[in-house]
Amino acid sequence: MTRIAETRDGTADPAARTRLAAAGAAAVTVGAGLGLRAVAAGDLAKYGGDALYTVLILTLVVLAAPRLRPLPAAGCALAISWAVEFLQLTEVPAELSAHSTLARLVLGSTFNAPDLFWYAVGAGVGWLIHRAVR
Repeated sequence: MTRIAETRDGTADPAARTRLAAAGAAAVTVGAGLGLRAVAAGDLAKYGGDALYTVLILTLVVLAAPRLRPLPAAGCALAISWAVEFLQLTEVPAELSAHSTLARLVLGSTFNAPDLFWYAVGAGVGWLIHRAVR
């Protein structure tokens, strides 16, 4: 039986190792977001949460595509974050959020232009971390 991070011949599988690291990073990011909400309020909690949202998306992108280099992974996470924010200009996220806590957490409900900047901050921080650990 092979281990998760090994190929059939017993050598290390870089993609599996990257996926394990990304899953761990996702868990740490969720914990950081929950911790931030527990100890902070106002703009710090809101905009810090926005940045962490994009970091979380970056970890999920790397989990799905472990061979993706840091810059394209960060760009993909930023594009997803911005797409979700611009989707809030429609009624779809608000309607879904009214009926689902999960939808409210993932999609939000109201467009807020400053969020776009903080998503970019999160993508930049995530890119730096991904580049450093790669």
